[in-house]
Amino acid sequence: MQMTRDEYFKEFHQQLQIDAKTHGEFQRNAFLDKVSEELIETGDLHGFEHCHYRRGRRGSMKVDGYFFHEGKTILDLHLADFENRQTLEPLNKRDYENGFKQIRRFFLTSKNDLLYLDFDETSPEYQLARRIYDQKDRIRRVNFILSSERYLSTHSKAIENQDLSGVKAVYSIWDISRLHRQHCSRGGREPLDVDLFAVFERGLPCLRAHVGSNAFQAYLAVISGKILAGLYEEYGARLLEQNVRCFLQARGNVNKGIRNTILKEPHRFFAYNNGITATARDIQLNEDRSQIIHIRDLQIVNGGQTMVSLYHTSQLKNAPDLSQVFVQMKISEISDNLGPEVVQNIAKYANTQNKVSIPDLRSNHPFHIEIEKLSRRIWAPAIEGELNETKWFYERSRGQYADAQSRLTHAEKKRFRAKYPKKITKTDLAKFENVWDEKPHWVNLGAQKNFIRYMQRIEEKWEESSEQFSKDYYQRIIARGIVFKATERMVSRQDWYRNRGGYRANIVAYTLSTASSLGKNRDMVLNYRKVWKEQIVNDSFVSQLALIAKTAKNILYLDDRPIQNPSEWAKKEDFWTYLERYLPEIDKQLTGDFWCYFMPTKEGISPDT
Repeated sequence: MQMTRDEYFKEFHQQLQIDAKTHGEFQRNAFLDKVSEELIETGDLHGFEHCHYRRGRRGSMKVDGYFFHEGKTILDLHLADFENRQTLEPLNKRDYENGFKQIRRFFLTSKNDLLYLDFDETSPEYQLARRIYDQKDRIRRVNFILSSERYLSTHSKAIENQDLSGVKAVYSIWDISRLHRQHCSRGGREPLDVDLFAVFERGLPCLRAHVGSNAFQAYLAVISGKILAGLYEEYGARLLEQNVRCFLQARGNVNKGIRNTILKEPHRFFAYNNGITATARDIQLNEDRSQIIHIRDLQIVNGGQTMVSLYHTSQLKNAPDLSQVFVQMKISEISDNLGPEVVQNIAKYANTQNKVSIPDLRSNHPFHIEIEKLSRRIWAPAIEGELNETKWFYERSRGQYADAQSRLTHAEKKRFRAKYPKKITKTDLAKFENVWDEKPHWVNLGAQKNFIRYMQRIEEKWEESSEQFSKDYYQRIIARGIVFKATERMVSRQDWYRNRGGYRANIVAYTLSTASSLGKNRDMVLNYRKVWKEQIVNDSFVSQLALIAKTAKNILYLDDRPIQNPSEWAKKEDFWTYLERYLPEIDKQLTGDFWCYFMPTKEGISPDT
């Protein structure tokens, strides 16, 4: 039985309070983190950066977050409708229209005036306003996104796209009802419906390709590169949610080959390319059944690199005419009564241009299944002063923690939460591991990209020996996570952070990678056994981490930094190389309160595991 919208609202807010307390965040930040993480996981967003700005009086402006897509031609601007309401309330038209008016004014003022001059150069507001101004001739689409803890009336009409001085403006609202629908839908994502006539003013010519009464309904089609690029521009990574491969830009040989063929031999693309494999829950044809006109829950399960390569090529300054590039497409109708393993098998066995590697299977990889089993089996010691042992809940797939409680009574939920008071997700795990394994620049790329890179490492280790992922390994993950969350809370409390704000994620990642590197220089690693046993780290150790954090912050804000935007600089390996120069100076400041949380490398699990 699925939870109702009111039940979801209560669960959402309860988890929000826990997240804010755990991470030492303001509740508005925690709200935006929670919503953006959900939407990044489902492919509705590509990334998210905090940026809170309010200007009242006449000509008021607001913004709460942003993200520049790869290529910098598309910008997401976020606004939060959040006041920590205790009851579920309606979101009226006047409120959301006023919110969009304020965030739209921020964009236009940043684009056309010198708004960035009003801000401190190291502030997120400056960075956003400056980037909008600098990129104003390249930005061709801005997505205005309102996230709300209220519910939108079912009578509310969709907000039409508009032109803002040559920039396409697209509006979307993620209210509590829409988040609830996505949570309850198959796979934990809002089904994607594509009306080909509405988007492209044409159907897709096709041939029936299923034989026999037990066969899937399937169709073969030839689709133009222009339509494929347009689909990705319109729907983004939501099309690739089931895809077993994540697009790695044009760095691999196959992706370079795709782009070169488009640019130099577009007439041969059809012959060279293996095509696209797709699935849908429902396929509607025209009257004579010769064209596909509507697809419900379209998913590209193989050929994602082809689609995204076409899209990125279409964004080049002298982009070729993709209407002359054609791709073969096989699309199978998978009804609701068939499990997700059918889609996974189609993805697994379909012809591919790159080898489908084990880490591409994401949450179904045996590594994640093993960590999930360990989390359900291993009790964590009680924190000093408490009587009961607890367990950490490893959420292998999105929504597991909430789903595990959805059919429980109030008393059963209370017992469940007493048993599993904390959870970690697979992207949390990748973050904890990569910062301690001194890959902070990966972590700063964002949750999904960091996760991909982590899984590429895990695949190699799993193939060497799955036995190394044991109880000790699991306990080390949790210990690293405990220190990570303590560092987040510490940074949030620092005066230098509160006065300036922003870039906490960047500072935390480099703080812990620095701590790991300092230990390595002494042939030491984090004493995960001590942290696991205590399930907490003391204030003296955290105060030592604060010294490292301040150094990382100072370097992030350097006046002569090679990349003007601190967040972008933190994504470069050069930043880590620069910070490593300061290790001897930092080492001199640290006392025994710091080193008591380290142990000889030979006694612990190798940091390269």
